[in-house]
Amino acid sequence: MTDLIRVLIADDHSLVRAGFQSVLSIESDITVVGEARTGAEAVALAREEAPDVVLMDVRMPEMDGLEATRLITSDPRLRGTRVVVLTTFDLDEYVFGALRAGASGFLLKGAEPAALIEAVRTVARGDALLEPGATRRLIEAYVGQPHADPAPAARLVLPSALTSRELEILTLIAAGLTNTEIAARLFISPLTCKSHVSRILAKLDARDRTQLAVIAYESGLVVPGQPHAPGVHPAD
Repeated sequence: MTDLIRVLIADDHSLVRAGFQSVLSIESDITVVGEARTGAEAVALAREEAPDVVLMDVRMPEMDGLEATRLITSDPRLRGTRVVVLTTFDLDEYVFGALRAGASGFLLKGAEPAALIEAVRTVARGDALLEPGATRRLIEAYVGQPHADPAPAARLVLPSALTSRELEILTLIAAGLTNTEIAARLFISPLTCKSHVSRILAKLDARDRTQLAVIAYESGLVVPGQPHAPGVHPAD
């Protein structure tokens, strides 16, 4: 990676911000361009700095992380900005709300420094934090619940907008498989798989693979608790 990855840290605890700043600032390919104490500050700084990655706490004063995430991901000027939600435990309904609002994944606050650095690099590349399976488990835990609010638009668009091959690939994306793993499973080249994924993203107007996974569950293409596809075994 030749370009610096520009990161914004949003958390109402100064100690948390300082810790993340300390970890990230020693990396030659990462620079912290700002720190926010509230969701409102995070949105304002994101619009000012257009960072590559925002590390977003879910519970902050003035404006929570869910609303801040929604405002950032819905801003056309910030199309290249990815949000990683920070949380204290993974099966958190609030975090799932942030994923539905456009976050690219989430990270536990107690994660090791190496995991934080890799998470920043992963989403900066345009990939989603679907491994080691926690995001998938979170989606499964809440999409099928009575309080979940399925997206009717997704239910209507999936069958007509995607080809059978694209539906198959979308199912495997929801299982957490990488392009290389999908290509091997379907006996196609990684480049062909990448092209299919790009078309799926465009057709469904999704930001990244995490959004595709959410759509796959909310549309009913993948049913929580059932195998994703014949022969597919999601990696945890």
